[in-house]
Amino acid sequence: MLQVSGLQKRYGDLAAVKNVSFEVARGERFGLLGPNGAGKTTTISMITGTLDPDGGEAKVDGETVTTSAMGAKRKIGYVPQEIALYDEISARDNLRFFGALYGLAGLDIARASDRALEIAGLRDRDKEPVKNYSGGMKRRLNIAVALLHDPELLVFDEPTVGVDPQSRNLIFETLLNLADEGKTIIYTTHYMEEVERLCQRAAVMDHGEVVAVGSMADLQRMLGQEETVVIDLDLLPDGLELPGAKNVRLEGQTLSFQVDDLTDDLPHILIALRESGARITSIKCHSPSLEEVFLHLTGRSMRD
Repeated sequence: MLQVSGLQKRYGDLAAVKNVSFEVARGERFGLLGPNGAGKTTTISMITGTLDPDGGEAKVDGETVTTSAMGAKRKIGYVPQEIALYDEISARDNLRFFGALYGLAGLDIARASDRALEIAGLRDRDKEPVKNYSGGMKRRLNIAVALLHDPELLVFDEPTVGVDPQSRNLIFETLLNLADEGKTIIYTTHYMEEVERLCQRAAVMDHGEVVAVGSMADLQRMLGQEETVVIDLDLLPDGLELPGAKNVRLEGQTLSFQVDDLTDDLPHILIALRESGARITSIKCHSPSLEEVFLHLTGRSMRD
């Protein structure tokens, strides 16, 4: 669906984006993760055709995206980081205005507006001026605008900035429902938990460069760390032998250890515990977090 090859952008002496490359498959939920100033928005601007690159290219279905490539740009729905709405008019009038820019008119724009408002959960407030909306409602209307022309690729640039938890969850649900409809989604954020919740794969950016690309499991494996398992027991067996367990510790009635692979190793360990007479009351597993991965890859935390 999307091929990004060697994108570059400079502002004077500052290299904002340096040779960024990745691919996004049709129907995939793909995250672009990095701290503020990592180059995410500049990269997104080149992918959506609002900014021409100094080098490299982005292609949607094989067509190069530029500021003048209208065919490629019509396949993209872009939700910018900043709210892009007219406060003094209603939500529906905002949609009529932006729909006209997409070339929609008459019944087409009415139907498209109805569908976009339904997806955004704003049908019951569509005639109110946008100035009456909460920050979360404005964010959802921003998404509705991007959906008007039924694009195949949806690009979200930090869409939950400044919204309350309820609106944040509604935005997540909207994105997941759109993905279920077959939309391809690119989601940029500096919040690790959003990528873990929403995305199947992610590119990690820092200082204008992609430092890693992969699934959540792929990125976590880059740490080279084992999975940690903590088991609470109410009956402690003697002479524990746990195949595949490393760094085994028993403190009171709590057993902890590391394994290389939960799927392969943990079943054998649980069988050994059961056969030894142990009674398990709880099991907790901990994988390396994306925050730990980012610290490992860049030497700094996401909030630096």
